Amino acid sequence: MHRPATESWSTQIGVILAVTGSAVGLGNFLRFPGLAAKYDGGVFLIPYFVALLLLGLPLAWAEWSMGRYGGTRGYHSSPGIFRLIWKNRAAPYLGVLGLVVPVVIYMYYVFVESWCLGYAWYYLTGAMDLGRDPVAYQNFFTAYTGSEKDASIFSSFLGTPLVFLVICIALNFFLINRGLTRGIELFCLWAMPALALCAVLVLVRVLTLGTPDPSRPELNVLNGLGQMWNLDAGGKSVWAQLANGKMWMEAAGQIFFSLSVGFGVIITYASYMRRDDDIALSSTTAVAGNEFFEVSLGGMITIPAAFIFLGAAGTVGGTFALGFNTLPLVFEHMPLGRWVGFLWFFLLFLAAITSSLSMLQPAIAFLQEGLGLTRTRAVAVLCGVGTAGTLLVVWFSKNLTALDTLDFWVGTFCIYLLACVQTFLFGWVFGPQRGLEELDRGADMRLPRLFTFVIRYISPVYLLVVFVAWAVQDVGNRIAVFTEDPAVRWTMLFLVAVLALFLWWIRLAVKRWHAEEAAS
Repeated sequence: MHRPATESWSTQIGVILAVTGSAVGLGNFLRFPGLAAKYDGGVFLIPYFVALLLLGLPLAWAEWSMGRYGGTRGYHSSPGIFRLIWKNRAAPYLGVLGLVVPVVIYMYYVFVESWCLGYAWYYLTGAMDLGRDPVAYQNFFTAYTGSEKDASIFSSFLGTPLVFLVICIALNFFLINRGLTRGIELFCLWAMPALALCAVLVLVRVLTLGTPDPSRPELNVLNGLGQMWNLDAGGKSVWAQLANGKMWMEAAGQIFFSLSVGFGVIITYASYMRRDDDIALSSTTAVAGNEFFEVSLGGMITIPAAFIFLGAAGTVGGTFALGFNTLPLVFEHMPLGRWVGFLWFFLLFLAAITSSLSMLQPAIAFLQEGLGLTRTRAVAVLCGVGTAGTLLVVWFSKNLTALDTLDFWVGTFCIYLLACVQTFLFGWVFGPQRGLEELDRGADMRLPRLFTFVIRYISPVYLLVVFVAWAVQDVGNRIAVFTEDPAVRWTMLFLVAVLALFLWWIRLAVKRWHAEEAAS
């Protein structure tokens, strides 16, 4: 059955910026530099770019191909597109991952997004003046995020952290309710250039710092860049570092999360492309744009800035520690640090909201085409589900337990599962040749024919090896935590409830699609 077309992107640059905005997020500016520092500099880029070529880029092409194929036939959600591609009763139910993954990630991502907005406001108003004591920044972050005690953010209903969270939730649903072109596309058309401008301004400030402390001449810009990019930054041989299997695993994971492959977002975004629109060059451009933000901007800001003022020890830390504890301390040492701090956290906010906004569209598309809801009603339903999840994350805030639990089981485990499903569907059901025909139609560039071999054989093996290595190292610890921590158990129970809800909705949608097909 050929369903009537619905919305579509108004411009090619609009969809490229929207997809790039979906990919460019906090991981580009915090997680990527943190991993590079963790693995002693530029040697990390070797497994990183191998994963990009053998996993990230082929999967992106596959999602764009299947997405537009489904979109030209009236389907814009993973359940509908999977059912169209694979005539199997299980196909639409496998698509549940393409709905649950982005929605659940949104639930905690919007909380982090509100931190960025709050920190930007504090820098803009001059309220972020904590001196040069590292402990002061750690204590501020702990209190602001509620990680010292469960539900501590609710102790003052009109407290500043809660206000910024409400602003972020309201802004996300206001924009998504405006639709594809008047909401997502229009916002990304100005937000992405603004994000790039803020990043470039911060980068220029970092690269012009020179040697701030003449008594420590080794702490200069060139050595800071070397800390990020030199192959021998850790004093070990390249071959010794490449023998670290966990580094390969984390590099592959970074590519996955950075490009938004396996999220269920790209396949939905691509479904709004017209039949003869270019998707080959558009998809490649979106990947290249993400890499520019991650490698050329994120990689050249965070680590060099921390190194110049705090030395090599200052570049070590997790995503949140580096971004919200270390860098504010760096800005305190930096000339014009207040304004650089504002630009930094404002660009993080823009990166976060262009990503969180994209996470809502797949489920809204499904509620519209599967259950027949209007966009406004679909947004209202999703707002209720999403806000309930966010409140759960804020309630179980001690040590960020709920956030960490959802990030692991959905932001890691389920993303791998969805990527495996999509690789199987494209490589062995939809077929690489049919996929190439879809990618070639209206294309402004010709993709390498080797792509069909890679996506059918290399990518699945790569996925399997990375998944097994990662599971062996960490799943056992997570199961142990589940048995010991009540907050983890409540969070997992909520996750199961969300999964059951979406499976029920898919069941209703399948019945509706069957009725439509019988009537036609």
